[in-house]
Amino acid sequence: MSRQTVYVQHCSGVNGLEKIILREVRGFSAEIYLYGGQVISWKNDLGEELLFVSSKASFKPPNSIRGGIPICFPQFSIHGSLQQHGFARNRFWALDPNPPPFPTTSTNRAFIDLILRHSEDDAKNWPHRYEFRLRIALGPAGDLLMTSRIRNTNTDGKSFTFTFAYNTYFSVTDISEVRIEGLETLDYLDNLKNRERFTEQGDAITFESEVDKVYLRTPTKIAIIDHERKRTFVLRKDGLPDAVVWNPWDKKAKTISDLGDGEYKHMLCVQAACIENPITLKPGEEWKGRQEISPVPSSYCSGQLDPRKVLFTY
Repeated sequence: MSRQTVYVQHCSGVNGLEKIILREVRGFSAEIYLYGGQVISWKNDLGEELLFVSSKASFKPPNSIRGGIPICFPQFSIHGSLQQHGFARNRFWALDPNPPPFPTTSTNRAFIDLILRHSEDDAKNWPHRYEFRLRIALGPAGDLLMTSRIRNTNTDGKSFTFTFAYNTYFSVTDISEVRIEGLETLDYLDNLKNRERFTEQGDAITFESEVDKVYLRTPTKIAIIDHERKRTFVLRKDGLPDAVVWNPWDKKAKTISDLGDGEYKHMLCVQAACIENPITLKPGEEWKGRQEISPVPSSYCSGQLDPRKVLFTY
């Protein structure tokens, strides 16, 4: 790669919102908006978009951006007085002036460190002090890595409890030709049936209607296989025992104002999450949750990866 290559570029995005572009040596790229601390683009070395963003997505605060990877914190779904999926995706993040140490190599320069702290607006509905540090990086082979560190900075001695998800919108060719491997035989909570608990049947998850499920005690690796595009996404996660699978299908899609009527066909949300057993932090305690997404040849199946191979470098 040329010495003039810019691994991290700061620039303006839609509606003048500040964004950062990451580029790695093989040609992969990612775009992150400081609004929401949100990845909104991840492209491979051919320039093909790997994440879905709605054509009707709003890039106007305080609306959240439909697509990419919104961060759900301090809650997933709707509970109490907080807005759905929490407030982290509706806040302006800052560059972290004092990021925690991460192992890096001289060839891995495409990363950004962001931070979100409590605000007076948050305190009205969630009266806690916290520091949320987020590193977003492109690995040497173009893998997209996200590491979240959340610390309780309360000075009143109080603990706080939260749930969390990386709400990843994958771009797929045709949802009816997609399958997920790695979640078969697991228990799940069905959000379409009042969170009733069921056990998944069959060899793989396929799609022919609306799906909104929280899979429990999931493996560290999940595969999303796009048959038509001959592409597979491997999602690896750490500290995030649950996995949410969501597609609104046709009727629900028509009720979502910032989603095109037919766009459900080209998206699938698979979210590394911690929902069933919320995380509680005492003052000074820190939680860490990571995910890594890799595009691999479509011949992948869930039993192929060596579980001893640790690909996380951050």
